Amino acid sequence: MLDIKALKVALEQLEQEKKIAHEKVVDAVEKSLAAAYQKEYGKRGQLVRCEINFDTGETHFEQVKLVVDETTVRMPIEGEEEAVDEKPVEGTEGEELLPRYNEERHILLSSAKLLKKNAELGEEIIFPLDNKDDFGRIAAQTAKQVIVQKLREAERESIVGEFTDKEETIVSGIVQRVERGTAFIDLGRTTAILPFEEQIPSERLRPGERIRAYLFSIEEGFRGLSIRLSRTHPKFLIELFKNESAEIAQGVVEIVSVAREPGSRSKIAVKSNDERIDPIGACVGQRGVRVSAITDELSGEKIDVIEWSPDARRFIATALSPAKVISIELIEEDKKATVTVSPLEQSLAIGKGGQNVRLAAKLTGWKIDIVSGGEMIAEVANDGTITSQLGITDETVTEEVEEVLEALNVTEADAPKNSEIEASTEVVEVTAETTSDEVITETTPEVVEEVTEGKSEGQK
Repeated sequence: MLDIKALKVALEQLEQEKKIAHEKVVDAVEKSLAAAYQKEYGKRGQLVRCEINFDTGETHFEQVKLVVDETTVRMPIEGEEEAVDEKPVEGTEGEELLPRYNEERHILLSSAKLLKKNAELGEEIIFPLDNKDDFGRIAAQTAKQVIVQKLREAERESIVGEFTDKEETIVSGIVQRVERGTAFIDLGRTTAILPFEEQIPSERLRPGERIRAYLFSIEEGFRGLSIRLSRTHPKFLIELFKNESAEIAQGVVEIVSVAREPGSRSKIAVKSNDERIDPIGACVGQRGVRVSAITDELSGEKIDVIEWSPDARRFIATALSPAKVISIELIEEDKKATVTVSPLEQSLAIGKGGQNVRLAAKLTGWKIDIVSGGEMIAEVANDGTITSQLGITDETVTEEVEEVLEALNVTEADAPKNSEIEASTEVVEVTAETTSDEVITETTPEVVEEVTEGKSEGQK
């Protein structure tokens, strides 16, 4: 007879440590005892079940036989080797043969009706077995292997269920180790993988460091459970804004699209489903506190927050901010936009190495061609790929313009007002040092000249 008190204590402790359901633990114990009984006292091919009475501490063993007939099993042929596995096997011509009849696990329908009048095919007939509680070393080892295997399966199912609910959300963990660029993150009950390509390029992860990442994939393979994380995924930025902004989390403000170059710069387009709520203000927060927290989390990645518009011209013009465009011509069939800017604005429109126009193209989903002085200076596909870069170099942004951009922690520019583009637009560029007083209504050539002149006078 089992020591029921000791068994209960052990099961409760196991449930708490592994976070496995009580039924799963009991099932594992019963199957392990059944395996031990079958090993010690059973016959080959026999199906044994065990039931534990936790009130009395008694165990009950029983043999199970499946009701069959000639249509569901094949009768043994003289000289054929006895097969324990009841699964269908392939015949000589590739056809599946019925499982071989085994009197230890099968009972013919005619015999079953003698025991139970209403017996049917596929039904289980139970035969009680003598209770035993004295198992040998081999049987005990068999029981141990079964219970370990069943508990591992139950724990894996529990982990999969827990993290499936967290898929496409942000999880927090501790860097366990870094091997060949791949970081292994301890999530508590399991270890996740943060591949090198999913890490922000400017980051250097150290063991023991706590980080947050986006859980984008859960896979079960032959090597076990694989949980993959990302800090470069565009949805990671969306989830961070959901955590910081109650308006976004509640759906009042919606992030329509995201264009991101991890660790460097991002653009997000937002719209408000409530005309009383300012979508940009909901993202930036008072004195930039909300977006500053996200910038710190992303290792200083700058974030441009712009207001989405159903008007393609206005949206494209806003996406190219802080540059001001002269005109925009659209080809709806090809979803292509030809944007004309002045020679003094082309540096702002293109950005350093073409970054600004790349992000604008990915954000809007339009192909963007930049024209200045009557010449095509840049062609960018809607996925951000630069197809022509006549005016794009690493030095595209002049020193004077860089000084203006570095001096501005928050910029706000109006979209061009002409016969094609009527409504004004706003863009906010935010860094970790953003304050509400650092706002400029527009960045124009005159501003660049004033900044340059002021610098020259100061040097004199």
